[in-house]
Amino acid sequence: MSEEPFEWPPWRDLVALAQAEVRVTLQSLPKKLRGAAQALPVTYEPDPNDALRADGIEPDTLGLFVGGEFAEGSHAVLPAQIILFLDNIWDMVDGDEAGFRKEVRTTLLHELGHYLGLDEGELEQRGLE
Repeated sequence: MSEEPFEWPPWRDLVALAQAEVRVTLQSLPKKLRGAAQALPVTYEPDPNDALRADGIEPDTLGLFVGGEFAEGSHAVLPAQIILFLDNIWDMVDGDEAGFRKEVRTTLLHELGHYLGLDEGELEQRGLE
C-alpha cells in the first residue's frame, strides 16, 4: 500500500506562510543583528531557475544567499539578498506545515549566516546545516 502524495497549497499560501515565519524569525534575533537582517531582502521562488542551475546551484536547493556579505557594505557587485525556494522546502517536509515553518526558519538563518560571513562549517556548528 503506497502513501498518498501530499497536497500542494496555492503559491500565495506558501508565500504567506514563509513571510510570516521570516517576520517571526527576524523579530527573534538579538537586537544587535536585527536591523541588518531586516534590511536584507528575502525573495521567494518555487525552485532554482535555469540560470542558477547553469551556475551550479542544485535543483533541490532550499535557499541561497547572493551578493556581498554584510562586512563588504555597498562594495559588492550584486545587492545582497536571500532567496528561499518554497516548493523545495515544502517537498522536503512532505507537505507538513509545521515542518515547513521550521525549515523556512532554519534555511533563513543559514543564509543569514552567510550574509554575516559564516562558512558552512561554522553554520553546521550552530545546527544550521
